[in-house]
Amino acid sequence: MKVLMFGWEFPPHISGGLGTASFGLTRGLSTIPDLDVIFVVPRAYGDEDQSKMRLIGAGDITLDTKHMRFSKLLGSISYIEVSSNLVPYHSPEEYESLVNKAENKKKKLIHTTMGGKLVFSGGYGKNLYEEIANYALVAQQIADENEHDVIHAHDWLTYPAGMAAKGISGKPLVIHVHATDFDRSGGKVNPGVFEIEKKGMEAADKVIAVSNLTRNTIIEKYGIAPEKVTTVYNAVEPLGDQEKIALRRGIDDKVVTFLGRVTLQKGPEYFVQAAEKVLRKMENVRFVMAGSGELLERMISWAASLGIADKFHFTGFLKGDDVFRMFSISDVYVMPSVSEPFGISPLEAMQSNVPTIISNQSGVAEILKYAIKTDFWDVDAMADAIYGLLNYPSLSEVFKKYGKEEVDNMKWENSAKKVFSLYKDAVLT
Repeated sequence: MKVLMFGWEFPPHISGGLGTASFGLTRGLSTIPDLDVIFVVPRAYGDEDQSKMRLIGAGDITLDTKHMRFSKLLGSISYIEVSSNLVPYHSPEEYESLVNKAENKKKKLIHTTMGGKLVFSGGYGKNLYEEIANYALVAQQIADENEHDVIHAHDWLTYPAGMAAKGISGKPLVIHVHATDFDRSGGKVNPGVFEIEKKGMEAADKVIAVSNLTRNTIIEKYGIAPEKVTTVYNAVEPLGDQEKIALRRGIDDKVVTFLGRVTLQKGPEYFVQAAEKVLRKMENVRFVMAGSGELLERMISWAASLGIADKFHFTGFLKGDDVFRMFSISDVYVMPSVSEPFGISPLEAMQSNVPTIISNQSGVAEILKYAIKTDFWDVDAMADAIYGLLNYPSLSEVFKKYGKEEVDNMKWENSAKKVFSLYKDAVLT
C-alpha cells in the first residue's frame, strides 16, 4: 500500500507537537511490510530524516499550468488574509489582524509561469492562508504524478491539500485531527478556520482523533457521524543516549518545569498561580517556563508583580535535545492545559524519569495512570501536588519508576497498526 501524506512541518524544523507526532507516526508505519509513505511538506530543507519515508517539498514541484482557480480546489471555502504570525494551534490573540477583504470573496487566481515553482516559507507568517491555497494547488499535481492508494492529511492546514488530492485521484482521504479551533481558541472559534476544518472532516472517508476528548468535539461541534471518527492515541519516540545530553544542575534548588506554547490553551497563568502558592511554603525551588507565545510577556510581568521573579526562569522555545536537557534537570513537570487534545510532552517527561502533573482536560489523561491529575483551574490542588512530589521522595520515586514503565510501552508501532487498519477499511469501502 502506498500512502500520500500531507503535513505542515517535519523534524528538525518544528514549532510544536504536530511535527513530532507526524514523524512518530511515519516511523511507526515504516515497520509495516509493503507500506510506503510519501510525506509532503510546504518546504523541505534537505536535512530531514528520510530513512523511513520519501519527503517531497511542495516548493520543489514544477507546475505545468499557467493559471489555476483556487475556487475549483476548495469549493466554497473562503480565502482569508492574515497579517499575524501563526502556528497550527494558535489562539485568537494571535490572529491579530484577520481581514476578509471584499476582493477575496471572489474567485482567487494563483498565477505561475510555465514550468514555474511556488515559493513556500514553510512557516506561519502573514501569508499563511495564501500558502495553504498554494499547497492545495501543488497537492493536485503531486497526487497526479505519484501512485498512491490512500491520502492522509495532518491537521487543518493540510485539509485543503488532502481534498485537492482526492479530487484529482479519487483515492480515499483520511484526515488526522491533532487539535480543533475549539481547543486553540477557548471557544472563540475563528470562522475561517472552522470552515476549513468542517469541510475537511466532511470530505474525509475516515477521521482520526488523537483522543476521545477530541473525538467528542468532532462529533458534537462539527456534526460528523460517530462511525466515521476513530480515536488513535499518540505515542512517544524511544529515547537515545540520555547521558550525552544530560545537564549538570548548577543550583541546589528543586526545579519545576512548564514546557509548551505560552498561550491560552496551555494554561500558563495557572502554573504561575500554583508556583506562587508553593513558594509560600518552601524557598528551595525554582520554576521554569520553557516556551514562547502571545502570553509570554504577560507571564513575565505577572511573576514580577507577585514578587517571585527571582525564582522564575523563562527559556524561550525549546526543541530537540534541548527539551530533554531541560527534563534532565527537572524534578517535576506540569502541564496545566485548559484544553489539550492529547499532549506528547508529558510522555517525554515521564520517559525522562520526571514525575508529571497533568490537567484532567487533556486527552493524554485518558490513558495515563502514573501521572497526577488535577483540574486546570484548581491551582490549590496543583500546588499541593507539586509540593508533595518535591518533599516526599518515596512519592516521587513511585511516579518516576512506574511512569517511565508505562510510557515506554506506548509505541508508535501500535498507533501505526491502528491507522493502517483504517487505511484498509477506507480503501475497501
